[in-house]
Order: sequence, then C-alpha cells, then structure tokens
Amino acid sequence: MPLQSTLSGRSSSSIQAESTQWNGKTFEQLRQECLQKGVLFEDPDFPAADSSLYFSQSVPVQIQWKRPKEICDDPKFIVGDTDRTDICQGQLGDCWLLAAIASLTLKKEALARVVPPDQEFDHKYAGIFHFQFWQHNKWLDVVVDDRLPTVRNRLIMLHSASNNEFWSALMEKAYAKLHGSYESLKGGSTMEAMEDFTGGVGEMYETKSAPKDLFLIMKKAMDRGSMMGCSIDITSSAESEARTSTGLVKGHAYSITGLEEVSFRGQKVNLVRIRNPWGQVEWNGPWSDESREWDYIDKAEKKRILQNSTDDGEFWMEFEDFKRNYDKVEICNMTPDALSDDIKHFWDVNVFEGNWIRGSTAGGCRNFIDTFWTNPQYQLKLDDADGDNMCSVVIAVMQKNRRKLRKEGLDLETIGFAVYEAPDEVDQVGKDFFRYHPSKARSRTYINMREVSERFTLPPGKYLLVPTTFQPHQEADFLIRIFSETKAGALEMGTTVDADLPDPPMPSAPEEETDEEKGLRRLFDQLAGSDKAICVRELQQMLNGVLSRRREIKFDGLSLSTCHSIINLMDVDNTGKLEFQEFKVFWEKMKKWIMLFLAFDTDRSGKMSSYELRNALKATGMQLNNKLLQLIGLRFADDDYNIDFDDYLTCIVRLENMFRTFQALDTANKGRVNMNIMQFLMMSMNV
Repeated sequence: MPLQSTLSGRSSSSIQAESTQWNGKTFEQLRQECLQKGVLFEDPDFPAADSSLYFSQSVPVQIQWKRPKEICDDPKFIVGDTDRTDICQGQLGDCWLLAAIASLTLKKEALARVVPPDQEFDHKYAGIFHFQFWQHNKWLDVVVDDRLPTVRNRLIMLHSASNNEFWSALMEKAYAKLHGSYESLKGGSTMEAMEDFTGGVGEMYETKSAPKDLFLIMKKAMDRGSMMGCSIDITSSAESEARTSTGLVKGHAYSITGLEEVSFRGQKVNLVRIRNPWGQVEWNGPWSDESREWDYIDKAEKKRILQNSTDDGEFWMEFEDFKRNYDKVEICNMTPDALSDDIKHFWDVNVFEGNWIRGSTAGGCRNFIDTFWTNPQYQLKLDDADGDNMCSVVIAVMQKNRRKLRKEGLDLETIGFAVYEAPDEVDQVGKDFFRYHPSKARSRTYINMREVSERFTLPPGKYLLVPTTFQPHQEADFLIRIFSETKAGALEMGTTVDADLPDPPMPSAPEEETDEEKGLRRLFDQLAGSDKAICVRELQQMLNGVLSRRREIKFDGLSLSTCHSIINLMDVDNTGKLEFQEFKVFWEKMKKWIMLFLAFDTDRSGKMSSYELRNALKATGMQLNNKLLQLIGLRFADDDYNIDFDDYLTCIVRLENMFRTFQALDTANKGRVNMNIMQFLMMSMNV
C-alpha cells in the first residue's frame, strides 16, 4: 500500500514530528531532565568533536566548541524577528542551504514549523534547542546542544549579521546532525533544503529555454508562498565560486526574495530581487543598489522597493538581465498547484518507498534493455480528466540518505524515470514490452540530484512508472511521490507471492522404465546399501557424477547443503534418505530445471543472470515479489550478477520446499498460517 503524503490537504504543521534521538526522548523530556538536574545538555548523538565537523580530513585549524553565553554577554535566539539578513555564510560550502534558509524566512508559517518557538537563553534555558525537518515523507524533530565551533571566539560556520543572535547557527548544526556531519553539507541544490523545510515538491526551469511567461510563473509562485533559488552553471570545477566582472558568483546558490513590476520611463519593467548568502558581493549592473535607473521611478515606489538597502548581499536586476546571467531557477511549491493556473487545487498524493538492489532490481535506464525491465514498476490509474479531457500529474523520484552515506564513499546516483501505457492484467511487465513500446512521458534528463520531478498532462488511462538509475547495478533507496489534480489509483507491481506447484507424476513401474531410468537405477543400486536408499553424501556423489557429463553446465559440483535440501524436499517417509522411487520423481523435476537453466543462460556461459531468475522461477510455478528477489539476488548472485547451477538448484529446491511446507499448513488456503515455535523451528531446519 502506498504511504499517505503530507500534501493531501492537511497542513504540515498539524503532523507530529518524530524524535530522532537514540533513546527516543523528546526535546521537552530532555530539556526538563536538564532543568531538574541543573546541568546543560550535551548531545551524545552529535558530540562537540572533530567527527561532527569532518569525515574525510582532519580539522585544519584549532577549533573550540563554545556555547553562546561564552561567546557574547547577552545571547538571543532571535533578535527582533527572523530575517534573511540573519544568514551569513561561514567556512563551509553550503550556500545552497543558506539560500534556502533565506527563502524560508519569508514564509513565516513554514519557518515556525522548522524553527519552533519557545526557545531562548533565559526562560527554561538548558543548553538544548530543537528544529524540525521533512525527510522522506516524515517530519523529524532534531535536538542539538548549543556548543558551536569557533576560532578566536568567533563562529566559523553559518552565523547572523548580529553577533548575539544564534537561531541560524543552531539550525545549521541541527541540519548537519541530520546528515552526519557539517562536511556532509558541502555542495548541493537549494531545492533539496527547500523541500526539507516544507515537504513541498520542486520544479526546475532552465532560463535559456524557459517558457515565455517565466516571470509570471515565478510571480505566482512567490504569491503562493513557494520558495525559490537560482544559480549560474559552471563548465569546470575551477569556475566554482568565481566572481564575474558584474559582481555575480558562478556555481553559487542564490535565493530569490522578491519580484516587482515598475514603471520606468513610460514602460513596464520586470525586476527580480536576489540574495547572495555571503551577505555581501552584489550585482553592479543596471538596477543595482546605487544605479541611476532608480532615479527614474516614482520616489514612493523606490522607497518601498529598496527600503533600507545596503551592502547586505541582496540586489535587484531587470528580469532580462537575470535570464541572461543565471542558468537555473528552482521553485519549491508548498503544494504542486499549477503555476500557470489561478485556481487552487487539492492534490491527491500517492507515495511509495523502494530500492534498487544490484542483481535483482537495479536494472539501469532503457539503454540497458536486458535489465531495464527488472527495475521496480508502479501502476498509475488516471480516471477523472479535467476540462480538456487531460489529467495533470506531477511525478517526483527522490533518492534517500545520500548525504549521510558520503562518509562511506557513496554520493548521489544519476537518476530518472519513464512512463508507459500499462498493459491490462499484468503483475510485472517483461523485457519484450519495453523492447516494442516507447515511453509516453519521461524525466527530461538523468541527473545526479537528490530528486527529479516533472509535470505532465496525460489522457485518462492506466500508466506504468519505472524509476531507474542511469547505469545498472547501482544501489540506492528511493521515494516516489505522485501528485494528481484528481483522485488517482496507484499500486506497486510485482508484489504477488504465489506458487502453483503441480503434484509430481507417479513414478513408472520397473518394467516400464526408460533406458535413462534403467541407467539411473544401476547407478543408484551401486551406491545404495542393503536398505536400498541413498544418504546425502551418496546423493551428492550420484548427482555430481551424472551432471559432470553435461558440458553445457559449468559448476564445481553440488554442495552438501544443496543435497540436504533435495532430501528434505523429496523424503516423503521421513527416513533422511531417498529410495529410488523418490529419486525418480526428483529426477523428472531436475530435468525441467536443467532445461530452464539452459534456456536462460543466453550467452552459454554456464551461468544464469540473476536478473533472469524471476522468469526462471515463474516458469517453475513460483512467483516472488521484489523484496524476495532482492534477497535471493544478494544471497546467490556473484560479483558479476550471475548464478551458477549449484546455487540455482539450491534456490529452487529451497523455495519449493518452503512453499510446499507452507501450503500444507495453510489448510484454509488463506495465505497465512499460525504456528508455534516448535513448528517454526522444524520448518526452518528442514529447509
């Protein structure tokens, strides 16, 4: 079942945030404990230590962690009011985060959710503060102590222009804790932080190929409470944070804080207000702070727009100059209402969580047709069209926890998605479908960003959504959000777990045996003792002798474990051995399994691709969901995502054993059973 999203009409502020502390205690509980004990809070989850600053290098300078009361005489959480000028960048390359915080200060309701009130340095002060962030469809409450990194008694990370104001520095610390360290915040997209502050959905526009009404789109977004950022692309790392002659900075995240239309020399001019999170370094072209253009507009209008503008990093530009100089505009909508539409909608939202796991569901993009079909698949049913007989839908695919994984050497994967018309009554679409059917919609590009999102208008019908990494075998967890203006049905495909296992045929009488069976009987009799049955080691010897003659199967022999599983499957009289009639029934199964193995060993390597195992199992009558296939891939596939014959046989025998045991217990045929611990242990042991 899909999860329910926060954008389905409920206010995000009404949703309870989950505590992230290791002991599960809330901010109020922790603060109260400290007040009762008369101590200041020290956070064991994010200590005042180098490990909280960097994971890939030693700290380059002598850092001292100090509480605000050690830095200044009269510290305040907020001085006056939260304002975008409260945010100045420190030593960390997290301008993307600061640009988002600056935008957040313009949205007081959203800010009150992220920065909860009732936090101060006098009343109830206990050295503990908390902030709330949206992560993967949940609101999380993150507590921190107020020990901040300083050099020579000055904050070295994000800080306020007022040296006694600390809300923004503490908020950055909480965000760093959420992602594992301050270093994890280096480099990023403003959109990422804007979504984490709102639970909203992002859209990105390239200014050089944007719609003609981009200014109107941005104006409506601003009026609706959306948050916006912009940036200038770089062509190499050498250009990062390079200043242009006009005072702009390349590869740097800015926030968009205002849009205005003014009358200038008898003409209407569109202006956009932008803020550099450095708190300085501004545009020096037309409409900059001291430019002559301001002398030609109404004085009252000039005063209203400029207010008390100084060198605070904020400046105005004409929109045409803005488009010429900036390359990207990022808009985070609190709801995904169409920016080109004046009507406010209630959006229906479906949310799914999934994984790309190598060897089973990490199929890569459509360039890799042999594995593309194994990616997770989701069906979307659009029934109710709008006035134009079309359905509006926003699809967003987000990869999870990648900043936190940086210390393990992992970073953002390159991701995207495709949408197809869905065939009827199919649980999982196979390779041939994608070979012969083009996509109806897709993400504009594959990109190494946390989230890709696109807006589509599609005719009513059933659709198939396939989220993927660009390359196959790349592992990541992901979240899908599907927003539709009308109610839409959505479900994950490939979730069926079932087995249609026919009863084995009765073994033939000795006088009716084929030449093959007679040969097997002679070999069997040589190994069997006076009890006319073979034990597990004798079975191993017999099968290895027979299978070693088959040149098309490459394996190092069946393991004793595999042979134990075979005996457990076929030993109907529970002697721990196989009689010849039991072995004969197994041999018929074995021949079918060999044929399937050879059929799916398309390159005749003597091994089967782990991605093809789904089809091989289906041909035997067993259907598994993605979670089980991922588990089997991890258990049996080698480093090249192949499965040799021994592991293939072990997998099939164990699965059939488990299915048959379960079906025997499921007498009511309800798909569930009750068992005591003895039954469970017996079943587990016999698999």
